[in-house]
This record gives sequence, C-alpha cells and structure tokens, in this order.
Amino acid sequence: MRNVMSNKFVIALYVLPALFLVLVLIYIPIVLTGYYGLMDWDGVGKMKFIGLENYIDLIHDPYFWASTWHSILLALFSVFSLLGYLLISLVLASKIKGANLFRKIYLIPMLLSSVAIAQLWSKVFDPNNGMINSILSALGFENLPLWLADPNIALYAIFIPIVWQYAGFYIIIIYAALINVPDELIEAAKIDGANTLHIAFRIKVPLISGVLKVLVILAVVGSLKYFDLIYVMTGGGPNHASEVIASYMYTEAFGKYNFGYGSAIGFGLLIISMTATWLIQKMLHTKVD
Repeated sequence: MRNVMSNKFVIALYVLPALFLVLVLIYIPIVLTGYYGLMDWDGVGKMKFIGLENYIDLIHDPYFWASTWHSILLALFSVFSLLGYLLISLVLASKIKGANLFRKIYLIPMLLSSVAIAQLWSKVFDPNNGMINSILSALGFENLPLWLADPNIALYAIFIPIVWQYAGFYIIIIYAALINVPDELIEAAKIDGANTLHIAFRIKVPLISGVLKVLVILAVVGSLKYFDLIYVMTGGGPNHASEVIASYMYTEAFGKYNFGYGSAIGFGLLIISMTATWLIQKMLHTKVD
C-alpha cells in the first residue's frame, strides 16, 4: 500500500477528479464572470465586446458604492455579533441548568429557510399590526417607525433577523470549541485562585482563538455576499436604502437584463471579498498569533 501511495501516477489519479471539480465549479466561473463583464449583453442575444466600459461605469456608479458600504456595515455588525455569540457560548459551556434546552432554542433559526425567516420578520416589522409597533403602541409611544419603509432605518432593521438567523450556527461552533478545552487546565486555574471571568477570558478564549479567527472571516465574507433575506424583505429598497452588493448585482443582471454590467458587479464583489479576507488575515495574524 505504501508503494502504491508513493506512486506519482496514483496520486495524480486521486487528485485529478477533485481538481477538475474545483476548476469547473470555482475558477472557470470566476474567469467567465470577468469575461462577461467586458460585454454588452442582455443574457439572450449576441454579446458585444465593449472593453472596460462596464468596469469604468462601475467605478463611477454611486449605487454600487452605496451598496458596498451597506455590505461593509453588515460585515461589521456580524463581527461584533460574534462577541454576543461568544458570551452565550461561554455561559452554555459552563454547564448551567437547562443548557441543553437553550442550545436547541438557539438552533431553531437554522432549521428555517431564509424566505420563511424573511416572511416572519416582515410580519414582526409590519407598521400597523406588527409585534414591535404593537408593543411600542401599548407602551404609549406615538409616531411609530415604518421599519422597512423608512430609508433611515430599513437597513438596520434587516440586520436583526440576519443576526438571529445565524446565531445557532456560530454558537454551536464556539460551544464545541469551548467544551474541548482540557478540564485539567480549568482545575489547575481554580486551584491557583482564578475566578470564573479569569478562566473564561484568560484561558478558554485564548485557547479557541484559532476558531474565532476563522469565524471572523466567515462572518465578513458571508456578509459581503449576503442576498436572499434582504431581497425578499425589501428588494434593496426603499430607494436603494437597504441595497447590498449581491442584491444590486441581481437587480442589474436579472431585473434589467444587463448581464454584462451585472457580471462586472459580481467581479467587483469578488475583488472586495478577497481584499477583505486578506486584510483580516493580516490583522488577526498580528494581533492573535
């Protein structure tokens, strides 16, 4: 078996199927997206080569930069939400009573589709019969906000269901990392007089810093390409107030049948995501490692 696995031809046979899938599913679509961005194309008719015109228009497009800023805000909000997920996971990992029940409750949003969550929260934010405005009205508040129709608050209102949707995913990963911290270290710290906070933030959190670093990257990249819930709840409105890069790309490509420009937006999203990932790795390498 060792002779077989050291044979370069056999190794190539094992690697080639995976390499083929990576090329077909990832790298070739990336190249094609960049190529289509050089075209004036409605998605059906003949493509017309226009060079860098779409990319130049993209640089001067205020809606693209506004949607980019909204995606960055969502990414920052998601990263700060990790602190909340970490605190919840620390409490759950401390073996409190009912921890199993709480873990199941946090996992419920993961069982729902984005469309179902969007419909649910659209009802919650309903200005006339929604739960939030009903509570505010019962408390005596007047001039109740139009959550999803007000350009000043629509984007921030949408952040709430997004954080709720992914809470279970992040909590279960952090919790799994925390319960794998050796009990011997915890017991030794207690003997040395460490209290609960010292054990949590000077022993457990540093030991799972690698997991947290990966979650930061997942949160940022996932936020930059986030699409479905926002599109169902507001369609990027009102007046592009909740538009993110992915929803703007969808609107241009499939709403206006401008696939060339939509491809240019998609290629811009790729560059922004790769740049953000590189910056985060640099920052976390310096501060954590």
